[in-house]
Amino acid sequence: MARMSRKRRRLYVAGVAMLALGAATALVLAAFEDNLVFFYSPRDLDSKQITPDRRFRLGGLVADGTVEVNGQVARFVVTDLDAEVPVLFTGILPDLFREGQGVVAEGKLGSDGVFVADEVLAKHDENYMPPEVADALKESGRWNEGGADHVNADGALTDPVSGQVLNGATQ
Repeated sequence: MARMSRKRRRLYVAGVAMLALGAATALVLAAFEDNLVFFYSPRDLDSKQITPDRRFRLGGLVADGTVEVNGQVARFVVTDLDAEVPVLFTGILPDLFREGQGVVAEGKLGSDGVFVADEVLAKHDENYMPPEVADALKESGRWNEGGADHVNADGALTDPVSGQVLNGATQ
């Protein structure tokens, strides 16, 4: 067998290194894809092709008047003021979970359109709101730069202390 020239050997080593790097990159991306969890707002679900086996996070506000708790089974509706998604959660709800507050639920969308959550995260302070919900509030003209206000079942902003409708809106 003839000996490779120095130039050809370098080219061979570079080619093998590129193949190894490509294989390693493909393995890393495949591992990340299995653990990647996307975030959607209720309005996004209409336009996305989400399969029932795909895990994702659903974020928005807990719609007023929709929370039903029976033991450890909770049903509520998440809204971004443009769309609503019913949620079913079995477990203990976080202490900060309230109607009109920001929430992020992780789970899968059932074939019946009900989001089955296995984890529910409530907002951690008075100024937190999922970015998609804040964007929806801004687009609808209901955004208050001073912080996150409560939203009633009609989608009107309410004062968190008195519960009265803000911005001159009527219930």
